[in-house]
Amino acid sequence: MFGLFGKKKAAPVRVMAVLNARLQPLDRGEIEDAFDTAMSEQGFGIRTVGGGTLLEANGEVSQCDIEIEIDDFSDKAVDTVKGVLGAMLAPRGSHLLLPSQNNQRIAFGTHEGLALYLNGTDLPDEVYRACDSNHVYAECQRLLEGVGHVASHWQGPTETALYMYGRNFEEMRQRVGSFLQAYPLCARCRIEQIA
Repeated sequence: MFGLFGKKKAAPVRVMAVLNARLQPLDRGEIEDAFDTAMSEQGFGIRTVGGGTLLEANGEVSQCDIEIEIDDFSDKAVDTVKGVLGAMLAPRGSHLLLPSQNNQRIAFGTHEGLALYLNGTDLPDEVYRACDSNHVYAECQRLLEGVGHVASHWQGPTETALYMYGRNFEEMRQRVGSFLQAYPLCARCRIEQIA
């Protein structure tokens, strides 16, 4: 009679994927949705249960995190989370935080990041009237095909930033370089390596 109930199943374990990625909440949500779809299709018993975005004092995104619940916690499950996120978007400097394991941090991620900051105040008025930051976004996306992509953006008080992630910062910079020199809205822009 006592054997009817068997062994009690362990409660799911939560881990935090801290992505060194400057993603707006909607862009982070797309990764969460894609991650959930992949986990569900494979029947892994792993799912997202929350997420957040860390902002700088000026309102620019600094990093984001995705809270993940794992039914059967193991090294294999952790490797699965790292592998799937790494295939989607995991810039260098990302890590998994394991609260149930004394807040152990496991580094992962290989993507490099490039932030392009368009000057929003110091160009001639006719440039702002004639040019469009959406064109810069679309053209960078086209030029990065096969090596990276524009993952998110930020509109600040004096600058608009486009955040690009791919396999190599220098390769991405070279791919967009000629366009940035030629398009008037990109005059006085700045580029920063962010991963």
